[in-house]
Amino acid sequence: MPKKLPPHVEKNPVKGHVYLSFRIGKGPRIRLPDDPSSPEFAKAYAAAMGGDGVESRVRLETDRAGTLGALIADYKKNGSFRTLRATTKKGYTTRLEAIRIDHGHRSVTGLTRDRINTTILQPLADRPGAALDTLKKLRILIGHAIVKGWLKSDPSAGIKRPKTKEIRSWTDAELAAFEARWHLGTNQRTAYALMLHVGTARVDVHGITWAQIDSSGVAYTRSKTGVAVDVGMQDGLRIALEAAPRKHLTIINTELGRPFTVNGFSGFMRDAITAAGLPLDCKPHGLRKTLGRLAADADVSAHDIMALLGHTTLKEAENYTRDADRRKGGRRATGKLNDQNENRSSQTILESLGKLENKKGKSE
Repeated sequence: MPKKLPPHVEKNPVKGHVYLSFRIGKGPRIRLPDDPSSPEFAKAYAAAMGGDGVESRVRLETDRAGTLGALIADYKKNGSFRTLRATTKKGYTTRLEAIRIDHGHRSVTGLTRDRINTTILQPLADRPGAALDTLKKLRILIGHAIVKGWLKSDPSAGIKRPKTKEIRSWTDAELAAFEARWHLGTNQRTAYALMLHVGTARVDVHGITWAQIDSSGVAYTRSKTGVAVDVGMQDGLRIALEAAPRKHLTIINTELGRPFTVNGFSGFMRDAITAAGLPLDCKPHGLRKTLGRLAADADVSAHDIMALLGHTTLKEAENYTRDADRRKGGRRATGKLNDQNENRSSQTILESLGKLENKKGKSE
């Protein structure tokens, strides 16, 4: 085997054997013949460079019996996948396709905890969110493999979930900074008001129509959970909507007057937040968290926060009330300590005065 391989050809050692594959960047990996000096290799390499039939060959390679690609294909035929909500299925498909492209050629029975960590998760170390989602989907696939009899045990057992930083709520100062940058009537301010006062996630807010708004509030259904949400009209939202132009069916639209895609809306809000001088950890979804924080600070019950944000479990809503109770508890504790310190200082002064009077009496 020559020492120098053609461009975009890499060696893949598996169980003591070295395989050759064609790959550009993080694109699909295409298996090539083992002998780079053979006519078969030259033909396959030329086809790969030209992109001729790449997708079909990738699928032939990754969907071979016993591979992760074949497991993904089988899982997608299963009822547990086919009955997912459309938005959930779309998210699953995106991640499963990424796994198939990068690792579909790998043997299911060859998966071990070490291989999952070093080969699949470690390359995503700089993207903890993607690593966590990949591990979640891998465990779903592994569960399916166990049911099908492809595996006897879970090779991912013991792998720690990649730590991701939780999206935080915005501070009052950050809310004020955004409002100062984007005046009423702008697309940015209207989108902000919907997310802050309705608590919509990006996947929902970009598609809200004027027909869903009336003087009493906003009604919509969460795409993620299918939960119907009916939110009252806050003054901040009413003022923002009155200033917004009503030229289209959807409330938020692109400069061309078309509805945003989910990703397009995310980029639009990210640009608006950056233009307001806010930090990178100040995210659009944080406005939904802010509504929960403000509600908890106003002593709204966990059950009502659950209804407000369309949560499916009380535990999700209790996170907001628990944090608010902790803040209030800390303030109450500080107040009591201040009262105690003031009382102690007052007694000390009185005692001192008394002693001075006694000394004065004895001297006379």
